[in-house]
Amino acid sequence: MQQARAAVDPAFVVAPVGRRLFGSFVEHMGRCVYTGIYEPGHPSADDDGFRGDVLDLVRELGVTTVRYPGGNFVSGYRWEDGVGPAERRPTRLDPAWRTVETNAFGLDEFVRWAARAGVEPMMAVNLGTRGVQEALDLLEYANHPGGTTLSDLRVAHGSPQPHGIRLWCLGNEMDGPWQLGHKTAQEYGRLAAETARAMRQLDPDLELVACGSSSRDMPTFGAWEATVLEHAHDVVDYVSAHAYYQLHGDDRASFLASSVDMDRFIDQVVATVDHVGARLGSDRRIDISFDEWNVWYLQEWQAQEVAPTSEWQVAPRRSEDAYTVLDAVVVGSLLITLLRHADRVTAASQAQLVNTLSLIRTEPGGPAWRQATFHPFALTARHATGTVLDLRLTAPALTTQRYGEVPVLDAVATHDVDERRLTVLVVNRHPSEPVALTTGLRGFGGGTLLEAVVLTDDDLTATNTQDDPHRVEPREHPHAAVVDGELVAQLPPASWSMFVLQVDG
Repeated sequence: MQQARAAVDPAFVVAPVGRRLFGSFVEHMGRCVYTGIYEPGHPSADDDGFRGDVLDLVRELGVTTVRYPGGNFVSGYRWEDGVGPAERRPTRLDPAWRTVETNAFGLDEFVRWAARAGVEPMMAVNLGTRGVQEALDLLEYANHPGGTTLSDLRVAHGSPQPHGIRLWCLGNEMDGPWQLGHKTAQEYGRLAAETARAMRQLDPDLELVACGSSSRDMPTFGAWEATVLEHAHDVVDYVSAHAYYQLHGDDRASFLASSVDMDRFIDQVVATVDHVGARLGSDRRIDISFDEWNVWYLQEWQAQEVAPTSEWQVAPRRSEDAYTVLDAVVVGSLLITLLRHADRVTAASQAQLVNTLSLIRTEPGGPAWRQATFHPFALTARHATGTVLDLRLTAPALTTQRYGEVPVLDAVATHDVDERRLTVLVVNRHPSEPVALTTGLRGFGGGTLLEAVVLTDDDLTATNTQDDPHRVEPREHPHAAVVDGELVAQLPPASWSMFVLQVDG
């Protein structure tokens, strides 16, 4: 069995665990909204039409922020269509996903849903087909207390208190030719800066996210961020990053090493952002909002995409990937990467929350259930608290087709001083061989193992379904203990593991 060793010490802190790292994303795409979070007439629905079974799972998941309403959808969105009496709202065509949008669910419903779910709303403004004035109108409607036409309109619509949205995205994936209103970096950078300055004139305390690259593989990657920030560095707080991963053929080793790409993506964006700041002589630190990330079988979806002549539908089933054990292990590894970069990645949004490439699945009029990927997210959100520690790992190399040689293990540790808890999260990337891991705890004077779970399976293609919703779940780790002041564990191949320890400090 291959051997690996890790060391953690409470003195070596990376950054606090930002709770916004555990965000998600609700877009008007497929069935994420309609028959996902919103289904009037469902047996569990409340008076607003929000599915109670989904709300229960969202709370269990531990989501902290939710980005809305897109995504590609936002670049053609008219926010006014989704407010006021539902019977007066217009039905529109959505060119982004070639669907019919009824606008039965809009801004006010989203804010009420977010409050009920206990999450912070993250709102996106349309900078594809609209601009500065529309962003100001939306901000005034949402956040101004009252006494103006737009804020009084919100009050008349049943929301007497301002929504108080603090976190705003300045458009979405404007580097992408597929995006409505796609712009060059110069065009978008100037528009983003103008919009940010205008919004800050209404509320200087907003937190604003400029669009970064929609993929590390974009031909404009790096140059896009640099150009946009030449315009907007002093008026935004974040630059976004988006990344999706999938299994290509039977190359499981590369798929399990997907977080290597995310690591490099983050490091390169940070280097670019800091270079621009240095050139501008600015002391402002721009962080990363990794506000779209997940496993997405995009190539398969694109191959099956509806033809341009197909019938326009309301909320068709779209990208409803049934996630496997292998997908869940990769999601766990991506969360490890986000935590490891908690000093600069201070917001993130898993995409998406329900039905569309989701953590939660539903059936209209029927049940809701947890996908396999739900579990590493929920456990990480629950137990990764306090500060991220600089875990030092010595591990054998694994050779992959896509990323070359990578460490066979991916790991991170968090330390909660108040609770005297140490949490260690580890992924074994090897698709067929176990690895023995020893983690030194000398800086903590040893520890007591409180919880040890592993997510893996003899069948890595196993999924949770409506008929078998508990097929894939974490189980008690069979080979983990604290021995002579060290945590020792045998990590099964293609596995995600979590160890929670009571420590002295």
